[in-house]
Amino acid sequence: MEAIQLNDFKHHKIDETEVIKRILSGEKELYEILVKRNNQKLYRVIRSYLRDEAEIEDIMQNSYIKAFTKLYQFKLESQFSTWLIRIAINESLARLRQKEKLHHINEHINQFNGHTILEIPDRKQLNPQQKMIQNEAKNILEEAIDQLNVKYRTVYIMREVEEMSIKEIAAAMDLTESNVKVRLHRSHEMLRNNLFELSSKQNIFEFGFGRCDRITERVMQSI
Repeated sequence: MEAIQLNDFKHHKIDETEVIKRILSGEKELYEILVKRNNQKLYRVIRSYLRDEAEIEDIMQNSYIKAFTKLYQFKLESQFSTWLIRIAINESLARLRQKEKLHHINEHINQFNGHTILEIPDRKQLNPQQKMIQNEAKNILEEAIDQLNVKYRTVYIMREVEEMSIKEIAAAMDLTESNVKVRLHRSHEMLRNNLFELSSKQNIFEFGFGRCDRITERVMQSI
């Protein structure tokens, strides 16, 4: 097969299976493709469990490295992102257990003060009034989501923000599809309907280009 350069992978939607096979064949530099394709989704999922940005990036890096070292175990008939998210969730829960927070998480979740509007470095230019309205709406929605119990918040982020299928979420969280649907329905009930109209769901909890490049570089230097 004719050699495919890394830049070719970057500029074309190369099939994930092809990328993984070539990584397993020794072209580890192609792992950058998988990292950049999954940074946004992985960030949002981990943020469902943790609020500290440094911790989130640390777990992202650990999850990518663990996935790389175990890549030979990955079954190509499933999606890499689902497998990666499962690793990240386990890493997040392990971090919570280390901090002895897991058994108190329901009590502490409403006491967190991390309601900062997350940076959106690459959104289109808006006038000051539009920016103010969008920031307010985004802030309100993020705060409302942050107040959800972690089991509802994670399902909501996966489904409504990342648009993962019920089947994918069930596989990633080791739940039945029925349980996922129940949690999703409950999360909708717990959020006021007008919040969904105040902000573009695709713009919340973003992992912008600068941070995406930084975590990608760190992962690639570590493998």
